[in-house]
Amino acid sequence: MILYVDVSLLGGWLPWTLRVLTVLLVVAAIGRRRLRDRKFLLQRLPLVVVGAAVFGLLCSVLVRTVLDITDPLPFDMWCWLAVFALASGLGAVCWRGSRWWQRTAAPLAMLLALLTAGNALNISLGYFPTLADMYGELTNQALPQQISMAQLPTVHGNTGTGRIVQVDIPATPSGFQHRTEYVYLPPAWFRSTHRPKLPVIEMIGGEYAVPDNWVRAGNAVKTADAYATEHHGFAPVLVFADASGGFKVDTECVNGTAGKAGDHLVKDIPQFVQKNFGTFTSAGHWAIAGWSMGGTCAITLSLTHPNVFGHFLDISGDIGPNIGDRNSTISKLYAGNAAAYEANDPMTVLAAMLAKHKKFPKGFSGVFADGDVEDKHIQQAHQLADAATKVGVESQVYVASGKHSWTFAQSVFKTQLPWLAKVLQVPGAK
Repeated sequence: MILYVDVSLLGGWLPWTLRVLTVLLVVAAIGRRRLRDRKFLLQRLPLVVVGAAVFGLLCSVLVRTVLDITDPLPFDMWCWLAVFALASGLGAVCWRGSRWWQRTAAPLAMLLALLTAGNALNISLGYFPTLADMYGELTNQALPQQISMAQLPTVHGNTGTGRIVQVDIPATPSGFQHRTEYVYLPPAWFRSTHRPKLPVIEMIGGEYAVPDNWVRAGNAVKTADAYATEHHGFAPVLVFADASGGFKVDTECVNGTAGKAGDHLVKDIPQFVQKNFGTFTSAGHWAIAGWSMGGTCAITLSLTHPNVFGHFLDISGDIGPNIGDRNSTISKLYAGNAAAYEANDPMTVLAAMLAKHKKFPKGFSGVFADGDVEDKHIQQAHQLADAATKVGVESQVYVASGKHSWTFAQSVFKTQLPWLAKVLQVPGAK
């Protein structure tokens, strides 16, 4: 079945097929006779085109306003929404006197235009790399290599690849209502009943996310398996954490109005993982990595909890937790508590440490990674890195070709995993 085949949604034949079919159906909805009609071409068609363009423009304004989206959205998505309106208008204008196949072409063009617009957004974000990824997430299918905690004792020997364990982590002490989370265990973990102690990376996605985004969109398990293959089965344990508790919930990984997300990430999860998988407990063997909101979480939680995380990978994160400007953030995220805002603001934390002549533990390190078109994020990354270096953080800014997307996050994690493995002291890492 095609839905189970790794057909790319980001490039190749399928996106182009959607685009070409949509255009052909729009032309078919007009019909050969009307294409030769001077009155139609000079009077009716321009009105429909203008109306479609206005519709696309209104969509771009309303979507940003209603959903409060500040990140740039792809221009071609608005264009395809305009094509949707164009097909709708043509269906109405050309209905009288049209043959059945012309009348059918207009609604089909509308449907394909919506699908093409949706995939334009997907291409920009890299959210569903393949049809299989999209089908798996939308229908809540098991992840590749997924097992339950009950099945864990049945997997042993040379497995070749790691396993993803579905876990229900008690919300103790946080009380945070979270969704199902996952833990990746590398092949070396299964070789004998005497489990090796391994370091851990907590993985956090962006806003509008599910815990397994790093598996399907971020390709993290395949990356870790590839690393393990080259290092005798050893790789870090990866925890795919739920930082929000809901798809549209923006917690910024702090204890705030949406619950104690911060406590869940720094207390519930480490306690559970250490107890159930025998991992290292010291901060030097724990890292936190994230993209977009997750990148903000990575720098915030590592700076505010250096006793839990000794390393961070901040991919395209903001300069600090925010929901709009400072006043909006204090109001919406912290219920008006300005002190809580300052306690979680990385620049404020770093400035306070510098003023008190304090430094982070030796070896505390992190990478700020941004795409070369993310000018604002690059500027903020340098601000954070400069301030962090002054208080003993081994900081570096990594800029590579890319934009604010899961495709970029996937590439960065693949590039930076060897560094993470080295600072986390994975056996055989160099």
